[in-house]
Amino acid sequence: MKYSLKEILDVAEEGGFAVPAFNVYNLETLMGVAKAAEETQAPIIIQMYSRLFNTGTGEFMAPTIKYVMNKLKTPIAFHLDHGAGIPECIRAMRFGTTSVMIDASTLPIDRNIETTKKVVDMAKEAGISVEGELGHIGSTKDEKWDAYTETDDAVRYVNETGIDALAIMVGTAHGKYAQAPVLAIDRIAEIHSQTKAHLVLHGGSGVPDDQIKAAVNAGIRKINFGTDVCYAFMDAYKELDPYSAPLDVTMSKVAENVKEFAIEKIKLLGACKIQ
Repeated sequence: MKYSLKEILDVAEEGGFAVPAFNVYNLETLMGVAKAAEETQAPIIIQMYSRLFNTGTGEFMAPTIKYVMNKLKTPIAFHLDHGAGIPECIRAMRFGTTSVMIDASTLPIDRNIETTKKVVDMAKEAGISVEGELGHIGSTKDEKWDAYTETDDAVRYVNETGIDALAIMVGTAHGKYAQAPVLAIDRIAEIHSQTKAHLVLHGGSGVPDDQIKAAVNAGIRKINFGTDVCYAFMDAYKELDPYSAPLDVTMSKVAENVKEFAIEKIKLLGACKIQ
């Protein structure tokens, strides 16, 4: 079923769980996460990075994602992840996303608010939800990570932009961790108690299960998985003989591995209706 980001995260808030947001890159990753949602009857968010919307990949994938949303009986949102700017958000909306993320987190807070509010005002007219980011969530390759998102800044940002979801910096990063992160659980709980936007954790790949569960209990309602989707794909592909069967048969095994990974995360976040 087609849901907006706000609608699907409202369900998560009421149920006290988090919705997994899986980045997809091709048909096999999409098939894997879609089958996981179908088998578990769980709500999921299917999302693509901004760069995919700037290439033919997004144009080819979007109609299939919209088909999946209409076909499955569980809540599904289609989301732009890390929209690089207003043009990228507009392009994603035209492709049929039910929500967009505008990432202006590298800007000073005043300019971040100004840019984010422009996207919110535009998206609301189309019934599309918006995620913003406060406290830049960088890469595991960065020499230094930004400080944690301040609660007072988060309150101001949410109130002045009107966003539906807020990505916060609480100790995660994008990519493969050399050492498992330790999340600022108290900060998550504090921001959750003082803001009305649903909280998002980026860089969920590689975070220990106990940290994930604690973050959900503290108020995180959306957790992004991108790197681990890639690993689930590549690990399965490396074990196959690509010449042993027709390509569709070979790649179906890769999609199956992505599905098993997605089911694992769905259960971890408490989103699974079938235990």
